[in-house]
Amino acid sequence: MDVHSVSSVSAKSLPALPLAKPPQIIPEGSLAELGRAAADCRACPLWRTATQVVFGEGPASAELMLIGEQPGSVEDLKGRPFVGPAGRLLEQALAAAGLDRGALYLTNAVKHFKYEPRGKVRLHKRASAAEQAACRRWLAAELLRVRPRLVVGLGAMAALALFGSAFRLTRERGEWRALAGGARGLATWHPSALLRMPDQARRHAAYGELVADLRRVAAALAGDGGK
Repeated sequence: MDVHSVSSVSAKSLPALPLAKPPQIIPEGSLAELGRAAADCRACPLWRTATQVVFGEGPASAELMLIGEQPGSVEDLKGRPFVGPAGRLLEQALAAAGLDRGALYLTNAVKHFKYEPRGKVRLHKRASAAEQAACRRWLAAELLRVRPRLVVGLGAMAALALFGSAFRLTRERGEWRALAGGARGLATWHPSALLRMPDQARRHAAYGELVADLRRVAAALAGDGGK
């Protein structure tokens, strides 16, 4: 089963989705059906070396969706998003902000792990613009199914998908933006970026910024505005 064998619909016939560049055709179905279809997607070459697809997870009724960049090595092996070192740091930050992971929908802009082999180690490699664009149909399908009122982009790649190429995370991090379809979104640091920071003081400061942004999201989720 691939994207061509599941029910799809033209984006033009749908309500506006909170993406800078929605794909022309969007797969339809329940989240479970979409996950099964994505497992056989061949729209870009990443499936050839990845262990499996890493689709999103969480309740279809979630009011908040967190979008990361792409799976890491642990996620590739386990088939779940945010279960590696970055995921553990994200859970710590969510708890500090008063957010329950189980109530959120978590996914990535790209659903397969891209890497460069270095001996027995698989080093993360950023998905190309074409690979990101090819995978956007699945992110659009998740947004269509869940219809969150708040969307958080974790990292530059997710921010690009939401806000477009003019967005700069270092300059506009933590700022609410109105998105198509009535949703609101902001972008903040991806936990993996924090883990890569060699300077401990900068890493500590960035973690504080991540928690502060997530607290703003929690306030908005509770109806307090989150400004």
